[in-house]
Amino acid sequence: MHAHAELIARFYQSFARRDAEGMAACYHPEVEFSDPAFPALRGRNAGDMWRMLVERGKDLVVESSEIQADDASGSARWVATYTFSKTGRKVVNRIRANFTFKDGLIVRHRDEFDFRAWSKQALGLVGLLFGGTSWLQKKVQGEAAQQLARWQERRDTKSNRGS
Repeated sequence: MHAHAELIARFYQSFARRDAEGMAACYHPEVEFSDPAFPALRGRNAGDMWRMLVERGKDLVVESSEIQADDASGSARWVATYTFSKTGRKVVNRIRANFTFKDGLIVRHRDEFDFRAWSKQALGLVGLLFGGTSWLQKKVQGEAAQQLARWQERRDTKSNRGS
């Protein structure tokens, strides 16, 4: 197995163990992450997103497959099964991930999934009716960005108290 494929496998093994620090360790400091909910995260924000999701995803189950990579790029498929906290609805999200590498680490990570299918599962009727609209996707992106900022603020406040 190529070293970059092993890196991707390590990333998803860490995810399955809910080890966000292990996931973040697979990322280059200049990492760029994007998906339909978080369209443009860079550097520490990308790792923080995983830290937040792992911390909040009490019943999160992650399964990866079809991991492949070469010197420049790689890909994987993965499935996240969890309860969407805002609605209490069960979600099974099927994701295609693409990666590029720098200095033996992931420098670009793009996750793609069917936003309409996700929103139908996570949001119910609202997702069924509006899941194909840019309005709903922008709303979800705005809420996701706010949640990440609040999570980071709480974490920073806790660490400042501990100093």
